Amino acid sequence: MEQHRAKLVSMKHLPCILCISITLITGLATTAAAESTLTGLVTHVRDGDTIELGELPIRLNGVSAPELNEPFGPQSKQFMRDLVIGKIVRCELSGEKTYDRRVGTCYLEGEDIGATIIKEGLALDCPRYSGGLYAVAESAEARKVIKLPEYCR
Repeated sequence: MEQHRAKLVSMKHLPCILCISITLITGLATTAAAESTLTGLVTHVRDGDTIELGELPIRLNGVSAPELNEPFGPQSKQFMRDLVIGKIVRCELSGEKTYDRRVGTCYLEGEDIGATIIKEGLALDCPRYSGGLYAVAESAEARKVIKLPEYCR
């Protein structure tokens, strides 16, 4: 019986650690008012500028990806999905919240994923929140096709 139990624990070891880590970090993130860093597995991509670590949604700070019913919307989501789903990312949370999402800048292997999707031409800089950080990465084609929301101006 003990050997069987030890075998089950070892087989489940990694997923349990990830679940516990995400749960603990999520709890800390939801109570933190100040900036914090969260590292976890991307379990879902809502669209080009919102990912989920475990069950915690993160809105990419200063990035405006098109909605799914807009031009480039589905492509933007698929690009982000291909980029991060099932991978570990590190997000620097700003302490801000929009709807049910925390706001942060997220990195995959040290690369800012917001900058990556903008460089790909599937999102725009949202200067109100980025301070113009990503403007140089925008493509002319993206500026023609993607509508920048009023809240970004």
